[in-house]
Amino acid sequence: MRKKAIIIGAGIGGLASAIRLAISGYDVKIFENSAYAGGKIAEFRKKGYRFDTGASLMTLPELVKELFILAGEDPEQYISFHKLDISCRYFFNDGSTITAYTDPDKFICEIQQKTTAQPQYIEKFLNKAKELYELTAKLFIFSPFQKLSTLMTPEARIIARKLYKLDALIALHRRNQKSLRDKKLVQLFDRYATYNGSNPYKAPATLKIISHLEHNIGAYLPKGGMYELIKALVRLAEKLNIQLNYNTTVEEIVMKDRKVTGIRYSDKFIAADYIICNADIYKVYDNILRNVKLPGRFKNQELSSSAILFYWGIRKTIPQLDVHNILFSGNYREEFRHIFNHKTIYHDPTVYIYISSKLISADAPKNCENWFVMINTPNNTGQNWNTLRNEARKSIIQKINATLGIDIENHIDFEDFQDPERIEYFTDSYRGALYGPSSNSKLSAFYRHANYTKKIKGLFFTGGSVHPGGGIPLCFASAQIASQLVVEDSGK
Repeated sequence: MRKKAIIIGAGIGGLASAIRLAISGYDVKIFENSAYAGGKIAEFRKKGYRFDTGASLMTLPELVKELFILAGEDPEQYISFHKLDISCRYFFNDGSTITAYTDPDKFICEIQQKTTAQPQYIEKFLNKAKELYELTAKLFIFSPFQKLSTLMTPEARIIARKLYKLDALIALHRRNQKSLRDKKLVQLFDRYATYNGSNPYKAPATLKIISHLEHNIGAYLPKGGMYELIKALVRLAEKLNIQLNYNTTVEEIVMKDRKVTGIRYSDKFIAADYIICNADIYKVYDNILRNVKLPGRFKNQELSSSAILFYWGIRKTIPQLDVHNILFSGNYREEFRHIFNHKTIYHDPTVYIYISSKLISADAPKNCENWFVMINTPNNTGQNWNTLRNEARKSIIQKINATLGIDIENHIDFEDFQDPERIEYFTDSYRGALYGPSSNSKLSAFYRHANYTKKIKGLFFTGGSVHPGGGIPLCFASAQIASQLVVEDSGK
């Protein structure tokens, strides 16, 4: 008789875990409290515009393709990807720009023309980022490294002999200063700390591996937009006879003798041999695990940043902009001090603008563009978000107008928004933190909740709030770990 597995949450981690378990022969059911799958990855349409509402760029698409191959399916029949020639266009306060080409040679040439940095600096930096990824990925990203057995592997022994290469004892900003020696280039590479909601002036330089994924391997966008990724995973799940239950809020993980027996919702009990939670780890312990407390070492961690986002239909095309664009703050350190220390928003925030219609023409009416406009903010600790959002909107418009030489407000066809309160409400993310715990300490990776708990047999975790962290590739990695732990536990 097939073992029964329940997945709580239909984000990337939940869908990928469900698919892996179904391929391994489990009877799998997914329970999602929203009306749709995707978690933080969603989309909406209005007045002829289509918007991705969450993630806007991908790396490591082979992690997606692997799921279809494992299921005996052709990935190309489900999803395909644009490989971007430009990962991002950067605008600085002095009016200068840097175009981050995904071809390393073109990028180095651009750096040589636009900065004071020597080509060998950036080349050496990216090579070290690649070396670090290749050294650590198997252990720290694709394995449950908190387990003693993992720490006894050959990979762990190699890392133990090369601990200095982890670069964990120096902040990312300081490493970038030492390695790149150009103020603009340092700011550009400091930005990668924000990919998991962290502060480059505190987060360890280990995070430079993120730049390797984007610059050495490549940046991608699914054809049709980010939500096509979710649609493809749902189609595969349905083909594998995974039962998807939407608008269903799990109220309790039921246990007997510290072993899961199933879930309860709306006075119904569904039995299970295994449960994988794709919900925010803080919400799991607060809401659906009865009489089990989140250990203090996790509860006391500094949370990641959140965001304010505006979705603007723009009745104009702006040739200076590419698909992904950054308008940098003139004082990056002060911006992060406001976010993490003062829990408020700096008057000159860094503005991110994602325009998928630059690549996907159907995403906006003719001669129009769909602008996803975002700034980093503190997570929700009870601030007056109506006031902060309105102030931020003024600062954003002022910065766009000054940088691009336009009056953008005259071209806004319509507007919608998200802020930390809405993010918390719609995605059930604790305090609206986009990535769960931040990486603002040297040992943050070791304090992230594991994909399992010794307290409860049969319960596992996946998603951005647990090991190995937030972001699309890491959510796929956590699904691989959690599902493999289930398989190992059941002796398959």
